[in-house]
This record gives sequence, C-alpha cells and structure tokens, in this order.
Amino acid sequence: MKRLQELPGQELFQYLDEDGARRTIDSDDVNSYLREITGEEFSAKDFRTWAGTVLCAVALRELEACPSETEAKRNVAQVVKQVSQQLGNTPAVCRACYIHPAVIEEYFESHAGAPLADGLGQQLESATEEAPIDRSSDEAAVMRLLRRRLGG
Repeated sequence: MKRLQELPGQELFQYLDEDGARRTIDSDDVNSYLREITGEEFSAKDFRTWAGTVLCAVALRELEACPSETEAKRNVAQVVKQVSQQLGNTPAVCRACYIHPAVIEEYFESHAGAPLADGLGQQLESATEEAPIDRSSDEAAVMRLLRRRLGG
C-alpha cells in the first residue's frame, strides 16, 4: 500500500505494469468494465447510489419512534449526515444524489408509530424469502420497498 501511495499523480487507481511503466485506471475505464461484465448501462455512480440508499434505509429502521414531524426531520438529517460521511460527500449532495427519496418518504409516512414498522421495517424483516441467494436481506428489502412505492 505504501508503494502505491508514493506513486505520483492524482488518479485513484494506478499501478506499475510489467515494464515498470505507470498505468492509470480512471472512471471511464471502471464504467466501461461495469457495462461489459453486466451487459447493462451501469456505472460506479449506480453502485454508490444503491449503497447510499441501503445505508440510509438500515439506519432509519434502527431509530426509535419519534413523536413529531420535527423530530422525524432531525432524525433524517442525522442519518443523511452519517451516510454522507460514509460516502465521503456533503449531506446535501448525498441526499440529492445518493439516497432514493422513496426511502425517506417511507420514513416520514410511518414515523408516528414505530419507525418504518409498517413500511421499511416490515420490508426489511420479510424480504429474505424472496431474495436471491447472492443478495443481502437488507438490499432485498430496499428493492421490495422501491418496487412497491414505484409500482414496479
């Protein structure tokens, strides 16, 4: 790792090839690779958005019931801040670009009782039987929530 950190330049991914020449891997290379292996129009941003959405959903599920909309808004702000730190973005960018709004809407609609008990919490508890083996139960639950909310 130390040898990698000492390589000159700002590229995130770089390596020395067999001849000792420095080679870089940029976002276009990563996105081309993702499209190639998936056969779909995926990019690294799609994976980042999915991660942000799932992290937010799981964090909101863990919150205690809150008595007011004001407290619910504070909870969402705190969770978005946590997720933004994990993703290395500002909370505003994180909420606008990396968390699907349906997760937050679900939280606001169910915040008066046990948070997400009838929405995401239930989805997170009951999704595993429908999930393929290679998908985590939290991811499967978020997928079910999004499909339900978006009519898919």
